[in-house]
Amino acid sequence: ASPVSMGTRGQAGAARARLAAMFTDGTAPGADLQSLWRAARSTRCEAKSCQTGKISTAETAVQSHSSRDAAVQTDQREDAVQGFQQEVQVDYTGLLSFLQRVEDAVIKELKKNWKSHAFDGFEVNWREQNKTVLCLHTLSFPEAQQQKLQVTSVSWNTTGAVLACSYGHLDDGDWSAAKSYVCTWNLDRRGLNPQQPDLVVDVPSSVMCLAFHPSQPSLLAGGLFSGELVVWDTSRTEDPVMWRTGMTADTHTDPVYQVSWVPDSKHRSRLRLWSTAPDGKVLAWHEQNGHLALAGGFAVGTPQLPHSAQLRRKLARGEAAVGVTSLSFSPLDPCVLVVGVEGGSPIKCSMAAVTTVLQQPGRCASPRTPAKLIPPSAPAELVFTPHAGPVYSVSCSPFHRQNKASIFFAPFPRNLFLSCGTDGQVHLHSLLQAQPLLSLQVSQQYLFCVRWSPVRPLLFAAAAGEGVVHLFDLEKSSQKPAISMKQAVGQGPVHCLEFNSRQTQLLAAGDATGTVKVWQLSSDFSEQGPRELKHLEQLANEVRD
Repeated sequence: ASPVSMGTRGQAGAARARLAAMFTDGTAPGADLQSLWRAARSTRCEAKSCQTGKISTAETAVQSHSSRDAAVQTDQREDAVQGFQQEVQVDYTGLLSFLQRVEDAVIKELKKNWKSHAFDGFEVNWREQNKTVLCLHTLSFPEAQQQKLQVTSVSWNTTGAVLACSYGHLDDGDWSAAKSYVCTWNLDRRGLNPQQPDLVVDVPSSVMCLAFHPSQPSLLAGGLFSGELVVWDTSRTEDPVMWRTGMTADTHTDPVYQVSWVPDSKHRSRLRLWSTAPDGKVLAWHEQNGHLALAGGFAVGTPQLPHSAQLRRKLARGEAAVGVTSLSFSPLDPCVLVVGVEGGSPIKCSMAAVTTVLQQPGRCASPRTPAKLIPPSAPAELVFTPHAGPVYSVSCSPFHRQNKASIFFAPFPRNLFLSCGTDGQVHLHSLLQAQPLLSLQVSQQYLFCVRWSPVRPLLFAAAAGEGVVHLFDLEKSSQKPAISMKQAVGQGPVHCLEFNSRQTQLLAAGDATGTVKVWQLSSDFSEQGPRELKHLEQLANEVRD
């Protein structure tokens, strides 16, 4: 190694020696600092583990506890109000001059309006009108439908809550021994089962018609195919038969097509049960010794018809009976009734002409002995213009208006009635003349039933053979229905219908498929309009003139 490199290494070693002398190894005492974080964490945790502490939650509503309405309009400053008031200035002198100039003209127009009759009888109807019709219930008895039984009649009881229907056959065939049913539903009952009637009565013969008692809600009368009449007590589930006529010489010899409870002409508090049948008899029954006994009636035959009647000329001579299919009593005079006959003519009859009804040869009449019906002297007072086929239904108007100037009643509308038949027409008649006031071609098929509304003097319903229920509002149109409700599936005819006189928005209709539908009518069809009776009277007068 060269002398230079050796000198350099010596200098470096001397420097390290001096640095080592300056620094010496030693141990300094330690300082302890307490951890605030660990102390705080230890107070929050019950156990030192990897599990996080319990998280507490609480639900709170987002709605504030108090609220206050605030108007969006800004407050008007007082100075602005004063400024606005200062801007509005009324020229009272000019206003007075204007009123003086137009005074005579205004008074003249007011006097003209005072004498005007443009708004006579006008009443404001604040109720919103609704023309909808809904099917509220569809009722049926599956066992009757399985036997292909048809609904032949429906009837509401006096409370308006219970609906009864009868099952049977209306088509051709020998149904005298065919079993049938009478079913009732309480529509106000909770848990109503539309396919499970509240009461089912087995009847050994087809039930052709029904009618609830007008004051006793549980009494239900029915006419059978066999000609017998039965009254059931629907409050009894076991043996509901209360009275019956039995098969005697007094009963009808043909199926009973209609029954009706009517006040006695002499004792209005007493009711009699009237019945009609194609045997030509119109009979009255009352309860006697626990059964129905004959109380009166008459037979419609050719000798009882007016000599000028077309119906009499069509029938054979002698004692040929006129088949009676329906009847309707005047709501004011129980002695006056209209019967529909198979010959096509409605006939007005008066019970005032009925003097002798029963004759027992050689002894007094007994409820169990047969009575011979003596046709009274001319009960038929007026034969109306006939339909082109048998009359199936007649319905007298339930409305009347008393003439304030007299104790008598005005001839309209209480003397109006409706009739329908196999020609598909509805005739609006007056009891005072033979010609119809109005003829409506409602259907191209049979019309089985027609009924006036119990609350609307200008509204009536008709049951058609094509399975439709038509509602006619004569205030709106006298030629086309206000609404038509499809009742039956396919082309099954609607055989019967009845308005509910208590719950006036309800209308029940039964059809050939064994179904009863309860229709809920809107206020437009179930509430009487202002001066509607007057409109009906005007319509009748216009058509007659």
